[in-house]
Amino acid sequence: MSAQQKAESLGITFEKATPGYLNLCIRSGDQLLTSGHVSTTKGKLGAGITTDQGYQAARDCAVKILQSVWNTHGTLDGLRVLKLLGCVNSTGDYIEQHLVINGASDLLHEIFGKQGDGFHARSALGFVSLPTGAAVEVEAIFEIKK
Repeated sequence: MSAQQKAESLGITFEKATPGYLNLCIRSGDQLLTSGHVSTTKGKLGAGITTDQGYQAARDCAVKILQSVWNTHGTLDGLRVLKLLGCVNSTGDYIEQHLVINGASDLLHEIFGKQGDGFHARSALGFVSLPTGAAVEVEAIFEIKK
């Protein structure tokens, strides 16, 4: 099953988006670089938002990223995930940022393969706040395979 087919089988839908204020995904050579995509979930990990809720919020970010990539590239096929940056709105003593960002990584592993094109580098960082009060923000870099 191709990456596009796998995403669709998971219930991810793709439709053309109207360009907004910023470019959510831009192509540079053989790379697709995304803007940060924020979760619908608002709040702070370690103060009302659980790690499991954060995991789902990071997955939500990854879905939004895939939709932006699709809008730029026209398909998820022929791509390799290179890097994720995950930002977690969290309290100073919260230490499970990496488990939160697994929500994005796990979805990309499921679609692109953990032992192949989905095996990526990643950073997971805690922040005192994120735009719009989002619980999580994720950005990604993809390679267009030749």
